[in-house]
Amino acid sequence: MAALGREAGADLKNAGVVPVRAGEVPKDIRMATYTHGQPSLSLGDTEFRRPMVIEIIEKKFEYLRKEKTLNIYGTVFFGTAASFSGIMANFIFRHCFKVKHDALKTYASLTTLPFLSTVVTYKLLVTDALYLGNISQENCVLRSSLIGIVCGVLYPCGLAFSKNGRLAVKYHTVPLPPKGRVLLYWLLLCQTEIKAMMIPLVLQTVFGIFNGLQHYARFGSTLEKTVHED
Repeated sequence: MAALGREAGADLKNAGVVPVRAGEVPKDIRMATYTHGQPSLSLGDTEFRRPMVIEIIEKKFEYLRKEKTLNIYGTVFFGTAASFSGIMANFIFRHCFKVKHDALKTYASLTTLPFLSTVVTYKLLVTDALYLGNISQENCVLRSSLIGIVCGVLYPCGLAFSKNGRLAVKYHTVPLPPKGRVLLYWLLLCQTEIKAMMIPLVLQTVFGIFNGLQHYARFGSTLEKTVHED
């Protein structure tokens, strides 16, 4: 019996088969268990997938670049409308207070400050909120219209009222109001001309609604195209 065992072992060695000891898993089985369920990528698959990934990334950057360009145009247009509103408010209050001094200074500030405030506020409250996904279409339109009203009409009116009122007091272009009634006196003085600011108020509201709808639609279209490419 022992001779038969030695002969069988010799035959296995001659055949290139190593006998397995007790409790030891064959190497071939261990390798099969390790690679089970894991896809093996060949060099050809890697070389084929790399151009596809690069193409998808380039398309994403192209979509984002187009969306960003359109968004910049809309925001600049929105800010430009606020600048025109500031120019109109400055003209009205200069006429009411009969101010003829520092025209360049007041017009420069009433043109640039409403533009910058509109652009910065729109970016913070609308554009950044869209990229973070924390805003719906209704909120986008509401925020955009409120920015048009506050930054495009109320802020220029208050700024023009303050600047030209100080110039009126400084150069005595209108009779000084009684103490404690400065604001009421000046409002009564400008109540007829100030009604003209209803025109930019309506326009800024319409521009805000339109810009909010267009911005949200462009952002949704860009996001959908990006997801579809993935």
